[in-house]
Amino acid sequence: MRDRFTVVGRVTGCHLFEGDGTRPIDEENVHVSYTPKRVQFPQEIAAWRRSIEAEEERKEACGLQHRWNNARFAVERVVVTRTHLAEEPVVSLTLRDADYFDFLTTSLNLDGRRQRNGLTLRQQYLEGGDPADAPSWMNCSFGINVALETGKDGKMLFSRRSAQVAGPNSARWNSSANEGLAQQHDLPRDGSPISLHAVARRALFEELAVHDGDKPRVELLGFGLDLDNHQWAAFFRAVVPELDEPTLRLRWTRGITDKWEHDRFEFVDADPESVLGFLADEPQALWTPCAPALFYLALVRGAVERLGGDPAGRVTVERAEQKVMSDRGL
Repeated sequence: MRDRFTVVGRVTGCHLFEGDGTRPIDEENVHVSYTPKRVQFPQEIAAWRRSIEAEEERKEACGLQHRWNNARFAVERVVVTRTHLAEEPVVSLTLRDADYFDFLTTSLNLDGRRQRNGLTLRQQYLEGGDPADAPSWMNCSFGINVALETGKDGKMLFSRRSAQVAGPNSARWNSSANEGLAQQHDLPRDGSPISLHAVARRALFEELAVHDGDKPRVELLGFGLDLDNHQWAAFFRAVVPELDEPTLRLRWTRGITDKWEHDRFEFVDADPESVLGFLADEPQALWTPCAPALFYLALVRGAVERLGGDPAGRVTVERAEQKVMSDRGL
């Protein structure tokens, strides 16, 4: 029921829910509401969660590698409207309580495990209707994905997630930085609303050691839904005017807060042909479902800026894509 983003001839597992890269979504037009009420699993699924929790506790007690639990958010709904006059996008995101084990309960069991009714979770709750309307307990993940460009040398950064990272996206090329919304870090203690832009800046700091003092220019370009793994995502572009590849690589040797999350970085010239060429040259199986959509939106945004805000910049990216495909016989 939801179309899939396609680039360089490849159909991805990402549905682009909102945004085309030609204009950012203003921070004041993103409304995040939170209800401190926990998601409720059906009885059978709740038993699956208890078994996951028990197994992780057993591994921890034995001194084995294990997953630790933390408070997260479940997505109750995402609603997109427009302002009255300028028709700028307005996004309302409604969240409630969940945790990491809640996420594992559904993400690890979308296809392999069948309920007593004979159906998998995917068959009953995603293929049986619009996946964007799935119950909140199926939506225990919301990720912030950032495409980083270095302003000093004009490079786009690709990060490969480490095999140590749990989930289906380990050992795959992903966004420059990626963070899931977490209550400990992202729920303001003063009662103010959650800021997705603040989470994007946290992702840059924790995964790439980009500080606020580096003055990153962060723009929200859109929202996506990973149809393969059923995870919501926000897409950001960040430009750091005074940083370049050598500076970042040197900084990383001195430590990164979440250094273990990535095992490889590639800097590619940030022009459309180079970025799309990198996308095409790496095997499709080595990409996360939503990363190609993120980088495409970032390319479009950059092209529009170079034309002084003209949305026709999108066409230059399409032409570069056609050249990349022609050169490679795709």
